[in-house]
Amino acid sequence: MQKPFAAAEPQIKSYDPIWSQVRREAEEISASEPALGGFIYATVLDHARLEDSVCHRLARRLQHAALDSGLLHKTFHEVLAAEPSLGEAFRADLMAVAKRDPACRRMIEPLLYYKGFHALETYRIGHWLWKAGRKDFALYLQSLVSRFLQVDIHPAAEIGRGVMFDHATGIVIGETAVIGDNCSMLHGVTLGGTGNERDDRHPKIGRGVMIGAGAKILGNIKVGDCVRVAAGSVVLNDVPPRRTVAGVPAREIGFAGCEEPALAMDQMFTGDDETSRR
Repeated sequence: MQKPFAAAEPQIKSYDPIWSQVRREAEEISASEPALGGFIYATVLDHARLEDSVCHRLARRLQHAALDSGLLHKTFHEVLAAEPSLGEAFRADLMAVAKRDPACRRMIEPLLYYKGFHALETYRIGHWLWKAGRKDFALYLQSLVSRFLQVDIHPAAEIGRGVMFDHATGIVIGETAVIGDNCSMLHGVTLGGTGNERDDRHPKIGRGVMIGAGAKILGNIKVGDCVRVAAGSVVLNDVPPRRTVAGVPAREIGFAGCEEPALAMDQMFTGDDETSRR
C-alpha cells in the first residue's frame, strides 16, 4: 500500500534546488507508476538529503549474501559524515549527466537508473576509504562495482567533479590515473598501463576532456585540457590541449571542435576539425 506523502516526508532543514527537483520528480513517478511507489519512497522520498538517497541507492545496488545493504549503508554514511564535501561531488556529477546525456530527461534518472553514476559515486566513497587507510574495504567496493556494474575503477585513482560516465559498461581506470573536472567518457574506455611496472604508470587526463566509446589511453602520458578523443582510438603519446585525436595509434587530426568538448559531446568530425586548424 502506498504511504501518504505527508507521513513519509522527512524534515528538510535547508533549501537544496537539486534535491528539491529530485523529490518533485519522485512524487510524479510515484503518482504515475503506483507499482514503483515502494521503490521511489525507499530511494528518495523517505530521505531528507540527496546524500542519504545516494547512499541508500548504492547500498541496495551492491548488496549481496556476504555483505548486506545495512552494513554498506552504515559505512557510506560514516564516510559522508567524515567528508561532507562528497555531497558536492554527488551534485556536480548528477548535474553533469542531466546536462550532457540527451537520453536523460529528468534529474532523478541517474540517481535511480544509471550505473555510470552509481559506479562513480561508489568510487568516491572507496577513494576516501583508501586514503583513510581502509584499503581492504575500498578494494572490496571496487570488486563489487566491477561485478555488479561492469565498471572497474581503482580506488587510488584521482577523479575530479562534474564527471559523466555515459553507458559506462567496460570502463577501466587504473591505480595511478588522474581525471580532471568536467570530463565525459563513454563505455569501453580504458585508462591503463603499458606493462607490469608498479610506479606512476597511468594516464593523466586534463579538465573538460571527452573520450569516445572504446578508446584506450595507455601509459603515464598527459592528455591536455579540453581534448577530444575519437571512439576506438589508442592513445600512446601526450596530447596538447584543445585538440582532436583519432586512430590506431592515435594522431592529431585538428582542433577539438569547440571550447568544451566534454560538455558538447560532439563526436562527429567535420572539415573544420581537420589538420587545417592545426
